[in-house]
Amino acid sequence: MQDLNKQLSVRVRALPTIKNKESALRVEVKRTKDIAIALNQEYNKKIESYSEISSLWVEFDNSLLSIEDVKLSIKKIAGVNTPVLNEIIFNVKDFVIFDKPAWYLDGIEILKDIARTAIEVEVANKKMEMLEHARKKTTQKVNLYEKVQIPGFESAILKIKRFLEDEENLSKSSQKIVKNKQEQRKEVVE
Repeated sequence: MQDLNKQLSVRVRALPTIKNKESALRVEVKRTKDIAIALNQEYNKKIESYSEISSLWVEFDNSLLSIEDVKLSIKKIAGVNTPVLNEIIFNVKDFVIFDKPAWYLDGIEILKDIARTAIEVEVANKKMEMLEHARKKTTQKVNLYEKVQIPGFESAILKIKRFLEDEENLSKSSQKIVKNKQEQRKEVVE
């Protein structure tokens, strides 16, 4: 019974903390989802705005620009490690400006901008997935504690208490019976 009481008290003490974590994760998931939606809309607007000059992109040399590295860091949010975009390193191949159309430099900047936004969208989506997964796990734990374990421990403790009370009552009853028989024997002997 002591072990059950210990386990019950651990869960009862941990439940408010887990609930706070769940609500913090819920808020953060909503915020991250809003950011991801806004970034996705921004990306789509950029793609649409550059679609007007799509005929020029046929002339563009796609090998001029590549992504060399994407530097991420990790930020803990409610105990969950989430990615944060720090820097995108682009690799621009050398080319002779005079051999290419005048808009090539602008084209490289446009592609960098679109790539940066696309990567921001991916990082935001990954962050949202990680936070949503952690939120679901935390919600499951809250439900497990609230609906299964805490009531289970309370029920088990109650059953043990009732059993011990019944044992005590039986013991007292048997002592009374023995005492009554002893008194009856004393009366018979006298």
